[in-house]
Amino acid sequence: MTSRERVLCALSGGTPDRVPYCELGVDEPVVRQLLGESLSERPYESGECADNPVELEKALSRALGRDNINHSLRPPIAAARHIGEGNLLFYGDGYIKSRADLGRLELPDPEGEAFYATARDFLDGGEDFARCASCRLGVSPAYLSMGQETFSLSLYDDPELVDEILGRYATWSAAVMRRVCAMGFDFVWTADDIAFKNGLMLSPKMFRERILPHLRKVAESITIPWIFHSDGNLSSVLDDLADLGITGLHPIEPTAMDIRALKRRYGKRFCLCGNVDVHLLAAGTPSQVEAEVMGLLRDVAPGGGYILSSGNSLAAYCRLENIRAMTGVLQQYGKYPIAVPAPVAGAG
Repeated sequence: MTSRERVLCALSGGTPDRVPYCELGVDEPVVRQLLGESLSERPYESGECADNPVELEKALSRALGRDNINHSLRPPIAAARHIGEGNLLFYGDGYIKSRADLGRLELPDPEGEAFYATARDFLDGGEDFARCASCRLGVSPAYLSMGQETFSLSLYDDPELVDEILGRYATWSAAVMRRVCAMGFDFVWTADDIAFKNGLMLSPKMFRERILPHLRKVAESITIPWIFHSDGNLSSVLDDLADLGITGLHPIEPTAMDIRALKRRYGKRFCLCGNVDVHLLAAGTPSQVEAEVMGLLRDVAPGGGYILSSGNSLAAYCRLENIRAMTGVLQQYGKYPIAVPAPVAGAG
């Protein structure tokens, strides 16, 4: 199978030739270690794909053994920007505090050609990789543009303002999704963090009342496979997300959710994408990473519908030897039918 065929098979719930490996974000220090050069001259958010030329995306995927390449088609965020080491972008306080500030929310024309100018070259040069459009549903841009405190208070004090901002982002994102799905991308990978490790950023009731209708508007425009990314514990709204029609869930943060339990409950509804612990990739040993990946292959991969990925992204602090340990185990034991040796009692 090609990388594209492998990823699409897993996203459909099928069993490919081997478990695919995908990553949404690879931070600049990791890129430099792998390729000896920088991928992007533009600032980017940690854990999310930079706006890279297709040739460099392919070089990164070849170096990692990754099956996907990513192209970013995300909306701007109306917030202070701080550029750190390695061109890393951090958002400060949001600019939109009231209706008087709505003019600061400026979005590019989602129907014009300018916004998609580099997407054609990306698609034409994608070869046999699974070509991913990295997009937003609109939740993260909304709360970042308002600032977390203003957003949270406004859910109660001025819900119409929150709806206005969410609505603008959702309308824009829905238009982008229609174009993305018609252009020839293989799948969409949305990134909108809505949870902490202990649960949602807001109550499930508030999520269903204020957030879910906007997500549904965007979801209805997605007609190709779609991975939903959010950190944290999503357990209270997983049924809601499944009903939106997600094809895959990422990253299933290992300190927040049990991927094995999700396999049993949701393995027939959507593909599981994850979830090698980023802290282990950063501070563990190669042998510990190998054991972690072998456990995922043994427990989650059988039956298909599984994509190996980190439990968030290949962050700047991940050790290259641990990344190679992760992908090395996949190459050795990731072929179907899965045959991973049982763990040795007392080992480790």
